[in-house]
Amino acid sequence: MVIRNGLLFCGDRFLERDLGFDGGLITDVAPAGSLPGVGFDAAGAYVLPGFVDIHTHGCVNHDFCDASPAGLEKMLAYYGSQGVTSVVLTTMSYNEDLLDSILRVALLYMGKQGYGAVLRGVNMEGPFVSEVKRGAQNPDYIMSPDVGVFDRLLESSGGSIRLFNIAPELPGSLDLIHHASECCTVSLAHTCADYECAVSAFEAGARHLTHIFNAMPGFNHREPGVVGAAFDHAAFVEVICDGVHLHPSVVRALFSMFGAERVCLISDCIRGTGMPNGVYELGGQEVVIKDGRSNLLSGGAIAGSAMNLADCFRRAVGFGIPIVDAVLAASLNPACAADISSAVGSLEPGKCADVLVMDSDLRVVAVFVGGEELGVRS
Repeated sequence: MVIRNGLLFCGDRFLERDLGFDGGLITDVAPAGSLPGVGFDAAGAYVLPGFVDIHTHGCVNHDFCDASPAGLEKMLAYYGSQGVTSVVLTTMSYNEDLLDSILRVALLYMGKQGYGAVLRGVNMEGPFVSEVKRGAQNPDYIMSPDVGVFDRLLESSGGSIRLFNIAPELPGSLDLIHHASECCTVSLAHTCADYECAVSAFEAGARHLTHIFNAMPGFNHREPGVVGAAFDHAAFVEVICDGVHLHPSVVRALFSMFGAERVCLISDCIRGTGMPNGVYELGGQEVVIKDGRSNLLSGGAIAGSAMNLADCFRRAVGFGIPIVDAVLAASLNPACAADISSAVGSLEPGKCADVLVMDSDLRVVAVFVGGEELGVRS
């Protein structure tokens, strides 16, 4: 199969190229019009790596934490239709038994094609978070850091936990960060930590920051907090670019401050994504979605996002982020953060043929996962 004549994303620029793939893998990147074989004409369109969402809870009225195979399959189909070809599905704070059942269902689908997007790992958000900065995390399930709980859940997941979130100020957190960092990416999240505490966490092995500026102290010129520590030490920071969590000026400042190579666009989307306005559920709490905003019914805290990653990508470009930077932040960076970049995140020979074709208005034209074209929903 060949995607011909497209504007191919080549890491830091677009070039007119053909993209060949066979057996589910990319085989060739060649001058436009030079590859023989059955082709898809992408003239005038962008040819991008399939997007990689490493922080997403649900969509189309289903949630990862439902632990439902049927629901999971519908979620994967929706993600794929939007150009999100790889997902690292994200838990909420629950007790160990519930988390165990969620992870065991996920393991049935891990790495498998044929459903739309490919589930490539789990992001454990909670339960080891600050109650003060819990956001939409259910306080009934928040617990103290526990190495034993982490190890048992890691075993239940078949070793597929790719990201693990923790508030570093909690007693026992530094030991757990050091322990968990040996097998997955540790991210600081839902935290009251100051700069010094956060630096200690990065020195213990953390390398990532969850939805920057949200559920953490602000960035102050005398008290730089977790954001300042991340600037000095983190490999990557997550940005929810839905126009709700962060002002467009802050998004532009973050890309400038951290550099495009350190920013991961995420959706943090929940079951109401892809659905009409209404009341939905997240982590055992009711959430109201209205006109692109998602808030807890009780208290009004922002509760995840109502936009998928492709929506957030379009918003980022609309906010003034150069398209090459936005593509990097929606593909290779999150793949690197989740340690899956050997398979996905860029259009290189030997990687999975997960490809997104978008027109000049950034609408989805075609999506390929493992070389197979999916149905799309713009």
